Amino acid sequence: MANKIVIAITGASGSIYAKLLIEKLLQLQAQWQELSVVMSNNAKEVWRTELGNEDYKNYPVRYFEKTDFSAPFASGSAKYNIMMVVPCSMGTLGRIAAGTSDDLVIRAADVILKERRKLLLMVRDTPYNLIHLRNMETVTLAGGIICPATPSFYSKPKTIEDVALTVVDRMLDLAGLDISTSRWGE
Repeated sequence: MANKIVIAITGASGSIYAKLLIEKLLQLQAQWQELSVVMSNNAKEVWRTELGNEDYKNYPVRYFEKTDFSAPFASGSAKYNIMMVVPCSMGTLGRIAAGTSDDLVIRAADVILKERRKLLLMVRDTPYNLIHLRNMETVTLAGGIICPATPSFYSKPKTIEDVALTVVDRMLDLAGLDISTSRWGE
């Protein structure tokens, strides 16, 4: 089965991660059938602030508004099998942990969890308080994977993009996609 992937971009700092994830997935088109994006208004503002552009509008992916509950991935029958929240704000983490389903991002995460599919959250905040840690525990116990935006350096990254790609590649590995990347010991 070809992968059906939804990316949620929230208002946490770290737009570079979302940008690089989309770009890398577009290079891996043979590994997915559908690629959809939900982006909050705060995420759009953070993108403009951090990256200085509105390039998120230019990617050839399917976009959905946070209020569009008719999106296919709002139901398990659409068989979306991977959801990545990049970056994932602590507010989004908390709403996923609580199962509120109050917008499309939270509903999609709820669907992915109930269908026992892959939910990956790239949390982007530091330090964590006890509420954050308990929410991470709740999502982990429900089957989600917490992947903090913590880069590695053994690949000797030269640019900010190289540093960010160490985390994006980790997410793609966790999603089960076949990628070429620097590996420990190679």
